[in-house]
Amino acid sequence: MNKKKTDPLFVFFGSSVDSRFALEGLEARGLVPALVVSGKELPPELFNTEWDFFVVASYGRMLPREVLALPRYGALNIHPSLLPKYRGPSPYISAILEDERETGVTIMMMEEKMDTGPVVAQAKLEIVPEDWPPKGLLLSQMLFTEGANLLAEALPLLMLGELKLEPQRESAATYTRKYKDADALVDLHGDGRQNLLKIRAFDHEPRAHFVLQGKRVIITDASWQDGKLEILKVIPEGRKEMSYADFLRGQRK
Repeated sequence: MNKKKTDPLFVFFGSSVDSRFALEGLEARGLVPALVVSGKELPPELFNTEWDFFVVASYGRMLPREVLALPRYGALNIHPSLLPKYRGPSPYISAILEDERETGVTIMMMEEKMDTGPVVAQAKLEIVPEDWPPKGLLLSQMLFTEGANLLAEALPLLMLGELKLEPQRESAATYTRKYKDADALVDLHGDGRQNLLKIRAFDHEPRAHFVLQGKRVIITDASWQDGKLEILKVIPEGRKEMSYADFLRGQRK
């Protein structure tokens, strides 16, 4: 793609569906990367081009010091939490699981250690109580799109040297972990509110599910009515999505 001489020359690093939301948001603001890196192998042109900056959003590997030092204005990370809270690989999923409605997105300057760099910009995301908790992918899209907007607004000031970076407060840092399939197992006899949070949070890789008669049943939709969990749709193992009511009727036959 041909770029104007006045356009910043940058690389986008991202390897997940979350990354797509960030990339689409940047492109909507007229920020089109000259190179997109989505795999673990770093392309040669990364090292033989004078880059203005890097943008990283949900990329599946840590970038070493020598790579972070390449761009003129540094490597910027779009992180879907209000850092230093929820550092690590699963910030928005953790926010849903912990019923933390006050969430947001941070643009930070990357360092060797994960999510410890100074804050370039930060914005809270307002979610009204009746819309909480959202599904994981919806919250991801909201946060990464807002992050792209925030980055687009901050870049001109950053490149002019007029942006003050704020160090993170280490004493307030919390950390997330990468969730596994076992974390998404729903106990149908357990706490209804916690089950709802789990169903909303785990709407992709891993998927919220329960096991009945040795078979896995994915829960795709549920609601909270009068203080009770109502499962609406499921995907039984080896079958298509159906209403939970139809699934239960089939179990009685």
